[in-house]
Amino acid sequence: MKGKSWLYVLIMVLCNTGVATAQDPRFSQVYAAPLQVNPALNGVFEGRFRAALNYRVLYPAFLTESPFRTYSGSFENRFRIVRRDYVSLGLQVMQDEAGPGPYKRAMASFGAAYLKQLGADRRNRASQYLVAGFQGGMEQHTIGVNQLWFSNQYDRASNTVDFNQATGEDISGDRSTVAPDLNIGLLWYSVMDEGKSVFAGVAAQHVLEPTLSFLAESGSRLYRKYTVHLGGELPLGKPVSLLPLLLLAKQGPATSLTLGGSLRYTNKYWNEIALRSGLWAHFSNRGESSAPPAPESLAVGAIFETGSWNLGLSYDITTSPLGKSNYNRGAFEVSLVYLQPAKERYKVRCPRM
Repeated sequence: MKGKSWLYVLIMVLCNTGVATAQDPRFSQVYAAPLQVNPALNGVFEGRFRAALNYRVLYPAFLTESPFRTYSGSFENRFRIVRRDYVSLGLQVMQDEAGPGPYKRAMASFGAAYLKQLGADRRNRASQYLVAGFQGGMEQHTIGVNQLWFSNQYDRASNTVDFNQATGEDISGDRSTVAPDLNIGLLWYSVMDEGKSVFAGVAAQHVLEPTLSFLAESGSRLYRKYTVHLGGELPLGKPVSLLPLLLLAKQGPATSLTLGGSLRYTNKYWNEIALRSGLWAHFSNRGESSAPPAPESLAVGAIFETGSWNLGLSYDITTSPLGKSNYNRGAFEVSLVYLQPAKERYKVRCPRM
């Protein structure tokens, strides 16, 4: 199995360093990594500022020594400017690692969003907002070339690898150029009452389609990604509500769909404690096949909310043919979100994802 693991990783690395174009990493806990979904989600929370940490490990079942890992951190701070209109500023960093090379993607961006209130009732129990956001940042890829071997270095007679031999690959170095990146998005939401809301958003990411390559004479462009997401909160009774979610993304030839929801139970006290648990199905369709998207994984998760802290845990169960190799064990995620309560008299009403 160790040899096959190396083969899988090498194929992934070559696909990202050659003529193929890389795809974005994703989090199953999209509700805990909102800036990864849409720049217009910047500032859409009930509080003064929000800080989030996310960690995801993918395929540890058969990539035991070098599974795919994704780390992310973000911070947002919202300011009132006129009446109940707001501006929010945000910072986001992310690193994605793949294989024993390792192959890494490092990204950092600064974002801003304008929250324009469209209407509210006299007691501010119901409100509507239109949010426009953008992110501007930089991205760079690195690879540990010295930790990989290529076919030109393999000696069939001795069944060994001679690392002193030339690789035969036109690799200019272990780092790509630092490329600028731009993301934009729009979001509309309406909060009708406590535990009752709806939202819809669209985003375009990697608008500039930056060139990222390790090859000396050719470049690999990062496909522009388009995202549509819908959701809200529906009350099912005084202590329980349903939070459905649909997220559709298309990046080059790859299309993905996340569909599901969670149930939220709260004690309704002033110092609110709530527990959420849910199930989300992830579908994907790679390449130019006209077949409908095939199920790839099922994510089960739970979020514990207490005061200003949210702790989320989730696990992906592989349902694609890859499940035969990894025993249906996909990814594990953990998230930690802190919300600083607002000190304003009139708080911003925001939907839950």
